[in-house]
Amino acid sequence: IYVSGALSMWGDRMWHFAISVFLIELYGRNLLLTAIFGLVVAGSVLLLGALIGDWVDRNPRNKVAHASLLVQNISVTVCSIVLMLVFLYKQWIESIWDGWLTVVCYTVVIVLADVANLASTALTIAIQRDWIVVITGYNRGHLAGMNATMRRIDQVTNILAPLAVGQVMTLASNVIGCGFILGWNLVSLIVEFIFLSRVYRIVPALSVKPPAPEDDQASLERPAERTEGLVERRGSQGHLNLNEITNLPLCFGRFRWLLSTCKDGWRAYYRQDVFLAGMGLAFLYTTVLGFDCITTGYAYTQGISGSLLSLLMGVSAITGLMGTIMFTKLRKAYGLVNTGIISSCLHLCCLLLCVCSVFAPGSPMDLRLLRPFLDANANSTLSAAGGMVEGQKQKHTYPMRGGINQPLLPDRSSIHWTNNTVLFENMPSGMEPDSYISIILLFLGVITARIGLWSFDLTVTQLLQENICESERGVVNGVQSSMNYLMDLLHFIMVISAPQPQHFGILVIISVLFITTGHTMYFLYARKAKRKPAGCLDT
Repeated sequence: IYVSGALSMWGDRMWHFAISVFLIELYGRNLLLTAIFGLVVAGSVLLLGALIGDWVDRNPRNKVAHASLLVQNISVTVCSIVLMLVFLYKQWIESIWDGWLTVVCYTVVIVLADVANLASTALTIAIQRDWIVVITGYNRGHLAGMNATMRRIDQVTNILAPLAVGQVMTLASNVIGCGFILGWNLVSLIVEFIFLSRVYRIVPALSVKPPAPEDDQASLERPAERTEGLVERRGSQGHLNLNEITNLPLCFGRFRWLLSTCKDGWRAYYRQDVFLAGMGLAFLYTTVLGFDCITTGYAYTQGISGSLLSLLMGVSAITGLMGTIMFTKLRKAYGLVNTGIISSCLHLCCLLLCVCSVFAPGSPMDLRLLRPFLDANANSTLSAAGGMVEGQKQKHTYPMRGGINQPLLPDRSSIHWTNNTVLFENMPSGMEPDSYISIILLFLGVITARIGLWSFDLTVTQLLQENICESERGVVNGVQSSMNYLMDLLHFIMVISAPQPQHFGILVIISVLFITTGHTMYFLYARKAKRKPAGCLDT
């Protein structure tokens, strides 16, 4: 499982890194294709997450794993071949059909990459949310150890895989980079297929899936009573739906069944005892306090070089590994629910440094920039009331210091864009802030907060594994993936609404509010979970 997971994660990280660079190179160093790709990926998982999870629940484990693995690797392979052809014959392709063949190629690339991401989501749900629970024999200690190890593998591959493929693309060419990814996926497909098949044979319990929640004894909680499950409704309503579908055209009947499945999946998610914990984790995705293109772009405007950013990313990976180690220690000493509480408190305390950075010397935040908008709103209100004063009509403008009135991602021509970070060729002059105290506090908070963040993430992951009945694991985790993507989209909307570096402080405060809301949801869940055992003893 570890080898298979490492190969899969390495391939995913390489592909996510490379596809962003490829799309920018194809479209003349413009971000349009990358933005469309990100929107398509997020939207597809948001809409289809429940359906993917339902498919995982309905089919045998080996069929789900093998099908997801095949679809993912074949999609990446075909997409790599298309990209190689486009890079090699770009001028000839652009001359056909007045350039429309180029649009077709771009569409094929984005669609194939999106299919690969959906298959990767299904494989992650199947292996990391279901298989390892069965493999560990429902032992909480072993499950925590496997979860932590898988996360450590993910942290390491997140740094090394983009570095490896980036070196190939830099030292050779984009075509060679496509060929490298193509070859990796073919080799990885064979190895992963063999290893997963072997694990399936070694663990006989993987071949057994319960038909309905009321007959399910695989939940780690093994409660005496269970709420009505999704699969029960599937069984009781399935024949009715089929009868109704036969009276409708095939396409409308199929569409109605898909909507019904999505609705049942979201209901199943809401019905879970760990609903608040899952929602709390999703709220943590609405943040600019991570090593993505937004934060690194802001750091660039504050005079931080690309080499230093790469070093900081390496340090953040180390603190992430420390979080996985802390999770196993805390869970063993204080229990799973208390581990989440401790991790939440640590995460929030570290993020206070980010809040302090907003008001520290060197911060570009200038709330006076919002005054024209506030004055405009106030004037319109007074005008509607008939009492607007003429002297208040004037606009207030304030000169900005050199270098800070730049977009978060300035001078696109001098940037090598990636999916996770940006590496800058030249540092524009005049962009150094008056003081580095603000940016130091920001990254100190972001880096140290990853200890509590990853410990909390592992806590919620194991809570979902332990408390969701086996026959609903797929659909509930599919909806959880949809929620994560939804909240992740919100933070991009935040940046679009306030794109200037002097607005970044506001985004930091909003991010901390979202994170605080998420942890508050977990605290409410923890309070309810701690009361539950006492209630059971009383009964």
